[in-house]
Amino acid sequence: MKAQWFKCCLFFIGLGLLTQTADAQRRRSTRNNNSSETPSQQQQNNNTSAPTNFNAYGNVPIEVDNSAAGGTTTGGKSLRPDNAFGFKDSILNERTPLTYEFLRLDDALYAEKVWRELDLREKMNQTFNYKGTEDNGDQQFISILLKAVQDGKVIAFDDERFTTPLSLDEVGKRASGGSNDTIPITDINDMSKVVKLKVVKKAFNPEDIKKIRIKEEWIFDRESSRMMCRIIGIAPLKTEYIEGTRRELGSSTMFWIYYPDLRPTLARYEVYNAKNMGAHRMTWEELFEARMFSSYITKSTLDNPGNRTIRQMIKDPILALLEGENIKERIFNYEQDLWSY
Repeated sequence: MKAQWFKCCLFFIGLGLLTQTADAQRRRSTRNNNSSETPSQQQQNNNTSAPTNFNAYGNVPIEVDNSAAGGTTTGGKSLRPDNAFGFKDSILNERTPLTYEFLRLDDALYAEKVWRELDLREKMNQTFNYKGTEDNGDQQFISILLKAVQDGKVIAFDDERFTTPLSLDEVGKRASGGSNDTIPITDINDMSKVVKLKVVKKAFNPEDIKKIRIKEEWIFDRESSRMMCRIIGIAPLKTEYIEGTRRELGSSTMFWIYYPDLRPTLARYEVYNAKNMGAHRMTWEELFEARMFSSYITKSTLDNPGNRTIRQMIKDPILALLEGENIKERIFNYEQDLWSY
């Protein structure tokens, strides 16, 4: 009886081993058949990329709104004389700036480049923010600059050395802030259904231009025995804010304009001044040549081998302003010390 029971146990153990061997052979053959597929077939099976005609917005039409793009207010031409002087407009359009006096390089006994900034919030610089519209367009200074660039009268550059010209699209992006807003337009009958997407470009706000940077050079001409100043470039500084707030982050340079190229345009725009008397007012070109603005020096080439700004060398803002006044005094004293009384 025990022998029969032992034989039955051996039979069932052998049957189990045969079953496991058959299952292992079956799995091995299935794996070999799968590996016999070509790499192209495997890549095709694993390809999860979107088809070429795929639309991420679900075939919703997209409309671009350019009405608020960065630009200037041109203003329409007045159909009647806007002043009591019938010849005023013709004289203004024919104004040309006086040519600069020729300076020989050998006569330059002293030459120093100076960078200064004009804060348009100061009382003396309020004329830069005059919000008026005349036949030649918006009279704000930043609007005059942008209109001159858009009309192709001057070229906007990316740097103060005028090496990299900017396209009109790039100037528009820098003026408006660059990024755009996408607004979904829903159905008037079903608010949950999106009819189209409207891309709205950010509008340019002239009030964001609170400072203007000027690059100029002071030269003492020993032929005429006098110190003279020549403006080289002008750059508007745009105030940057934290996204969604009015907290200021600082200012960025929009572009640089070569001032001698801008002079003919500035000679055709008049400066607002409540104290002007008579028919003719001062032009913007005359204002810059007469230096009728308030500014402070931020950098100079005098005793500056590191080519750094004053704020990089002096962290305290009050001491930095005093150092700018010190540079002004040194330029003034250089001319005065050449004379003997």
